[in-house]
Amino acid sequence: MTTEHGAAAASEEWKHWHEHRTETVSAPYGPLALSGTHWIEDYPEGLLPDMPGRWSVDGDAVVLTADAADGLLVDGAPFAGEVRLGADPGPAVTARVAHGERRFVVLVREGALGVRDFDPASPARQAFRGIEATPYDPRWSVPGRFTPYGEDRTVRVANADGRERGLGLGGELAFTLGGQDLTLQVTVQGDGSLWAVFGDATSGNGSYRFRFLRPAAPDTEGRTTVDFNRALLPPCAFADHFICPFPPPGNSLSAAIAAGERNLLR
Repeated sequence: MTTEHGAAAASEEWKHWHEHRTETVSAPYGPLALSGTHWIEDYPEGLLPDMPGRWSVDGDAVVLTADAADGLLVDGAPFAGEVRLGADPGPAVTARVAHGERRFVVLVREGALGVRDFDPASPARQAFRGIEATPYDPRWSVPGRFTPYGEDRTVRVANADGRERGLGLGGELAFTLGGQDLTLQVTVQGDGSLWAVFGDATSGNGSYRFRFLRPAAPDTEGRTTVDFNRALLPPCAFADHFICPFPPPGNSLSAAIAAGERNLLR
């Protein structure tokens, strides 16, 4: 009875998690709202597609030049003149630069500066019907053991935008699933939790081409839970303008993981 009760509670928690995920991705400035990612170095004249003002790079900052007719807001006030902008640290809704309901988010990746255009009226957000996800099944939640590498490693992996970038890896997560001993190379987040980019036998054949997994921080002996019921679609599943990393070497699993988020509902 205890096992049945625990499975029922876990299933109920999963339903709440899935509902929250759906609300988060469909929020006005969630991933579905991203309508463009523009690298300033690709536009030497400073004119970004469908974005007012002129954008240039000066050292480690973006310089925005605009006049009143451009209709931009900076820090909530109508803007005319020139302003230096660093990378926006928070969610899109808190970005310093706005144009109507749109938010222009400054980002930096490996020294390259860019601007993201979040638009609540984006076609992807308007067309969103939900996330196809497999209901909770306790077989997909198994014990795992994390072993840190002696030092942080960085591997170059292809990204969804066709460029190659470094992916930091902090250790290996080992677990047994359906009688198979498996491992994932994982990144250690600032709060100690883990992050894996993985593919499996369902990738591109019943599930999106790759997915994310975010196990909780391991305990002092390296123990954590590997719960594929909470496998996540990467941001680039919601908008083509994200630059998600593909799985690093060793993270394309032979197992068919028919669990968690699988695709967008069509």
